[in-house]
Amino acid sequence: MTGAGAGDGQPVALGTARGRWLVTVTVLASGMAFLDATAVSVALPAIGREFGSSLSGLQWTVNGYTLTLAALILLGGSLGDRYGRRRVFVIGVVWFALASLICGVAQDTAQLVAARAFQGVGGALLTPGSLALIQSSFRPEDRARAIGLWSALAGISGLVGPFLGGFLVDTVSWRLVFLVNLPLALLIVLVAGRHVPESRDGGHHGRFDYPGAALGALSLGGITYALIGAGASPLRPDVLAAAAGGLAAGVAFVVHERRAPDPMLPPRLFADRQFTGANLATFVIYGALGGFSFFLVLQLQNVLGYDATAAGASMLPTSALLILFSARAAALAQRIGPRLPMTIGPLVTAAGTLWLLGVDGSASYWVEVLPGSLLQGAGMTLTVAPLTATVLGAAPNALAGIASGVNNAVARAAQLLAVAALPVAVGLSGDDYTRPTAFTAGFRAAMAVCAVLFALGAAVSWRTIRANVLRSQPPRVREP
Repeated sequence: MTGAGAGDGQPVALGTARGRWLVTVTVLASGMAFLDATAVSVALPAIGREFGSSLSGLQWTVNGYTLTLAALILLGGSLGDRYGRRRVFVIGVVWFALASLICGVAQDTAQLVAARAFQGVGGALLTPGSLALIQSSFRPEDRARAIGLWSALAGISGLVGPFLGGFLVDTVSWRLVFLVNLPLALLIVLVAGRHVPESRDGGHHGRFDYPGAALGALSLGGITYALIGAGASPLRPDVLAAAAGGLAAGVAFVVHERRAPDPMLPPRLFADRQFTGANLATFVIYGALGGFSFFLVLQLQNVLGYDATAAGASMLPTSALLILFSARAAALAQRIGPRLPMTIGPLVTAAGTLWLLGVDGSASYWVEVLPGSLLQGAGMTLTVAPLTATVLGAAPNALAGIASGVNNAVARAAQLLAVAALPVAVGLSGDDYTRPTAFTAGFRAAMAVCAVLFALGAAVSWRTIRANVLRSQPPRVREP
C-alpha cells in the first residue's frame, strides 16, 4: 500500500479526526527529538562541570548524537519507504527512549557520548518518518498547511525545551533532560499503533542498499572526527587519517549511488532544481543555526553568568514566534510561492545574529539579547515551513521518506559540521570555553560567520527557487 489509508488507501483530510491524530503523533515524536536537542544545549555547562569535560568533550556530546542522526537518517527514510513508514517510525521512537535512559545514567563523558550516538540512531529512524507520514498521507491540497501546522506545534518543544532543560538542570539534575523522554515515547507508541495509517512504496526491488548506507556513515563520521580533533592537534595521524578516509568514503558514496540498481539515495531526486536548491539553502541556513546555538548558550552561561534556566528562558521569544506564525507562513508561501519568504527570512535571521554578536554583558538582556532573538525568530518563521514544503513537494510521493531523510540529513550534517568546525575556525580549543575573555573573542567571530551563512542561504533561495513552485505543483496521482 502506498497511500495513506489504514485500510482504504484514501488520502487523509486535515480537518478530520484521522488527520488530527496523524498530526498529533508526528508532532509528539518530532517534539521529543527537538526538545531533547534544545534542552541538552543548556545542560552542556553542567555536564562539563560534573565530568570535567574539555571543549571537545562538549562538542562530542552534541555531535555524538548529530553524527549518527545525520549519517543514518537517509537509511531511516529509505527503510520507511520500503518496509512501512509507521513501522520504522515506531521502532525509532522506542530506540530513542531506550537510548535516553542510557544517557540519563551515564557516569562519564565517554559513556554519555556513546549513549548520545546510540540515541541518534533512534532519531534517524523517527525523524524522517514524521514528515513522510504527513506527505504521503494527506491530500495534496492539505499538505502545505499540515506541514505548517506541524512546524508550529512541533515548535512548542523549541519553546519548552531550553526553559524545561534549564529548570531541570538547576533544580534537580541534567540527567532528567534525558529521562523525561520515557513517558512521552510510551504515549507516542500507543497513539501511533491505534490511529496512524501505514504507508510504503511498493516500487523497490532487490536487496537494500547496505553499501550506500555504510559509505554515507563512514564519510560523515570521518570528516566530523577530523574537524573536532583538529582543534587540539590538526596534524595528528588519526586526524589526518580520518579526514582522508571521510573524503574517500564520500566520493565512493556518490559513485556507488549512481551505479546501484536500487540506490538508497536515488540520484534522480537531484535532477529537480527545486529539490537541489532547497537542500543547498538548508545546508547553509541550518549550519549557521547549529553554530549560533552552540556558541550563544556557552556565552550566556560561562561569560555572562546566566544560570541554565535563565539561558533557556532567553530563547523563548524566538520559539514563540515560530509557534505562533509558522502555519501562517506556510499559508503565505502557498499563495505567493516560497521564493520570497525563503529569501527574506534568512536575511532577517542574519540581522538578528549580527545584533547578538554584541552580547558581552555590557547591557541588559532587553537591549543585548531580546531584539536579536526576535529578529531571528521572525526570520526562521518565514523560512522553515516554506523550505520544508518545497523539499517535499519536489519529490514523488513514493519517495516521501527518502526526500524527508535527505533534507533532515542535510540539516543535521550542516549543524554537525558547524559545531565541529567553528571552534577550530575561530581559534578555540581545550578549556577556552571556561575563560570569558578568550571565549568572547571566539564568540564574536563565530556570530559573524553565522550571519554570513544566513545571508548566503537567502542568495541560494533567490537563485534556485521558483516563485510559484507550491502553487503550480499539480496533485500527484497515487499508485494503486
